[in-house]
Formats: sequence, C-alpha cells, structure tokens
Amino acid sequence: RVWPAVCGTAPLRKPHTRIIGGEDAPAGVWPWQASVHNNSTLCGGSLISRRWVLTAARCLSRSADSHVVVFLGRDTQMGPNLHEVMRWVSKVIKHPDYDPGTHKNDLALLRLSSPVNFTDYIRPVCLAAKRSFFVDGLSCWVTGWGAPQTNAPLPPPQRLQQVSVPIVSNIQCNAAYGTGKVTNQDDVCRAGLQGQRLLRGERDFGGPLVVSYGNRWIQAGVASFVTGCGYPDYPGVYTRVTSGRLKAYLQEQTISQERRTLSSF
Repeated sequence: RVWPAVCGTAPLRKPHTRIIGGEDAPAGVWPWQASVHNNSTLCGGSLISRRWVLTAARCLSRSADSHVVVFLGRDTQMGPNLHEVMRWVSKVIKHPDYDPGTHKNDLALLRLSSPVNFTDYIRPVCLAAKRSFFVDGLSCWVTGWGAPQTNAPLPPPQRLQQVSVPIVSNIQCNAAYGTGKVTNQDDVCRAGLQGQRLLRGERDFGGPLVVSYGNRWIQAGVASFVTGCGYPDYPGVYTRVTSGRLKAYLQEQTISQERRTLSSF
C-alpha cells in the first residue's frame, strides 16, 4: 500500500453533503487541510502522510525552511482551535522545474519536524493515480482561507471556506489566459461561477482541489494561479499532482521517509 490506509476519509463529514456555493466549512470535514505560514504569507496545503504536506512552490519562494510553520486541524485563523496541532517545517523541497514566472510545476513538499497522529480532525488525503483523467463538468471541491471577493477579506474569525465547482476544459482556460498558458499534462482547471464566493485569493494558493470517489476523497491538483478574486470568467488553475516525476517521488518519500531523505524530484 502506497498511501496511508485512512487517506481520503473524512469521518466528520455527513453523507451526501452538497455544497452549492461558497460557505463556512464545518470543523473537521476537510481533515487534510493545512494552513502554511511563511513569515507574513499564508497559504493552503494538504497533509499526505504523517510527516509530509503538499503545497505550492510559490508560497515558499522567499523563505528559509526554518521560518515555515504548518497548522493542521485548524478551523479558524482567529481564536481558539481545539483540535489543532502545529509543526515547524524541517525541510522544504520545491519542484526542480518550478518556474516562478509562469508558475509551471508549482509544487512543493514540506517535511514536518515530527510526525502527526491521525485523528478525526487530522487525516491525509489520497493523491490521484498517475493516469487519472478528470472530465469536464466533474464536480470538485476547493477549500481555503482566501478572500471571497477582491478587497473583501474574510470576516472574523476567518473560518475555513469551501465551495463546489465544476472542472472545465483546458481549452476554456486558454481562452481566458492565452494559448499555451495551461497544458493538459500539467494543469487542471475549475470554473468560477457567478454569484459564488470564489476561493481564489492569495491565501488559497497551495490548497487542494479534491474530487469524491466512492467513500474516498482524491486530490487532483494544487491551487496555483488565478486572475484576481471574484472574476468568474477566469478559471482557477491547479497544478496536477500527477504531473512530471512528482508521483513517483511522493510515493518513494512516503514509503521510505524515515530511512533516507532525498532532495530532488
């Protein structure tokens, strides 16, 4: 078994819950959600094993490893979080082909200072298989603490937000961003819909895009870039977790993380 047996399970999530617009997420329904703090920068991330968090490389471009902190089991950015744990990051591994200009290969691994214990509020997500295909119109879910609209920060206590939107074709993405900006092998796009509180601000970068598969949740992508907050004509673009050499590397790290440490994808 490559990923933890509990990956993608969310015991606190009610069956058949449907999210029809951006809203506060009930505590614990997305137990892999991570809050990644890099000095004054806040990004999202996802727990993939007891000691590894997946996020966006863009969130870590200006920081030493020792300045990065990860919170798991966090519900709000302000006030108490009864089920929260904190870990310093002991190692940051950015994708070696990450391009800060285009945000291609916008992925990074964070090695936590010590393993976390899985609880109902803290569990890893499953990562999509190498040849996974996500069809246009497939419902996906995104989560984060980003502003729902431009110049409209989340009100206190800044609770985790959730929204369900469909995946859209890369053709539609390129129509918005320009031909070649989005590629099938590297990116997956999700739509922005009129009237929704869109999760697409800076605090959402690095966060997971997940789809439901049976009784498991599968992460398809990592939030990478958008054009502004609240512009539904511009889909959110997510780096595929199956792109390039990432999948094999993540598997090797998860299996042998305590036996050796690798430094490249």
